[in-house]
Amino acid sequence: MEELNGKVAVITGGASGIGLATAKHLAREGVNIVLADIEQGALSRAVDEVIAEGVDTIGVRTDVGELSEVQALADRAYDHFGAAHILFNNAGVAISGPIQEMSHADWEWLMRVNLWGVIHGVETFLPRMLKQGGEGHIVNTASFAGLVANEGLGVYCVTKYGVVALSECLFRDVRNDGIGVSVLCPMQVETNIRSSARNRPDELGGPSDVVVHEGPGEDTRDLAGGFITADEVASQVVKAIRNRELFILTHPESRQFIRRRFERIDRAFEA
Repeated sequence: MEELNGKVAVITGGASGIGLATAKHLAREGVNIVLADIEQGALSRAVDEVIAEGVDTIGVRTDVGELSEVQALADRAYDHFGAAHILFNNAGVAISGPIQEMSHADWEWLMRVNLWGVIHGVETFLPRMLKQGGEGHIVNTASFAGLVANEGLGVYCVTKYGVVALSECLFRDVRNDGIGVSVLCPMQVETNIRSSARNRPDELGGPSDVVVHEGPGEDTRDLAGGFITADEVASQVVKAIRNRELFILTHPESRQFIRRRFERIDRAFEA
């Protein structure tokens, strides 16, 4: 998608972090923005910030775990702009701890937001994007934890592996329909995801001030990577949209761990 000016982007988890930074980058390219987030106060402030970049911007409070709310988001986007050319399924939450200590509610919360949220976005927006014709692009936020297992992040890894698989399959399914697909797989980024339990629903354990801590990682190595800013990630997301890049790998240090994983898989054929 070489020409971004005049396009419309829908961004979930758009009130802060990577979502908001990407909205601002796209706005500077002349892209009109629909921001979606579960936190109304933060969402209203984010809309004002993006409007200041000089584009038409609306905010829609959305719980991506609820299909009906994602459908309402699409209705609002199409009612206001008449199209959606870019969909950024970016909303996500995290929890840490060994799998044997996870509750069913822990599993349900992360699956609901991280995986079902992306599925809801794809199944709701993709048919409309195909019907409207022309170029389109879908970006799904996964994680480095969707490519390499991280100790102490088992539930999170499961959801993010699912997002990677969905994205790779979708890339193949729509590559001849004018729709590009990217999957974002960062290590540590300066965002609020470590305190995402503040938005945990009452029926799945309720809000708390629990902060996510990465485990020591595979074979006690630190798989966290160095912190980078959301703005740095956003610039790579926009580049991937322009160039139809499938994988967005933000941390060069992740390469060695990804290579080692596939080397282990390859060695299994010799066992």
